Amino acid sequence: MKLATRSPSARTNAGERQLVQAAQQDPARFAELYDLNFERVYAYIARRVQDRSVAEDITADVFHKALAALPRFDWRGIPFAVWLLRIAGNVIADRWKQSAREVIGDPPEQIVETDLAEVEHHARVFRMVGELPEDQRQVIVLRFSDGRTTKEIAETLGRSEGAIKQLQFRGLEKLRSLLTPKRAGGKHV
Repeated sequence: MKLATRSPSARTNAGERQLVQAAQQDPARFAELYDLNFERVYAYIARRVQDRSVAEDITADVFHKALAALPRFDWRGIPFAVWLLRIAGNVIADRWKQSAREVIGDPPEQIVETDLAEVEHHARVFRMVGELPEDQRQVIVLRFSDGRTTKEIAETLGRSEGAIKQLQFRGLEKLRSLLTPKRAGGKHV
């Protein structure tokens, strides 16, 4: 006789639901939800606003709003991260509207559907960048998050442009190796 077991996603949903309910009862427990979802939310925001300091501000605002609205959160079986990303989309849109009144510019990337798999991928890359050696991590963050040129990075770090290019190359190669499935006998594993 085979025993019925819950799928990993069902167990994850049940665990997440328990965390949400615990945080609704005791706001101090929200820290667990924050830790589980910070990278997803930050990656989602950073991809849309292209300015690290603004992304950090918006991320903080999202979690502040989520904590304030948590008592009204109604569990419907959808991942908690989706709710957070919806808040993030609204905060980004509100910020753009506010800044548009001050300066005319292009609106941020249209925020209609949230692709959780894409957000997870960006969060994974974000975590991997954090695991790079310090000098490679600095170059990757300055180059791709802050949008600085090789020359600007060289001046900031007190190194030659050639050294910066080499650190960038090594960092990107390391990230690529972590993201690319390994081959065994010519086939992807």
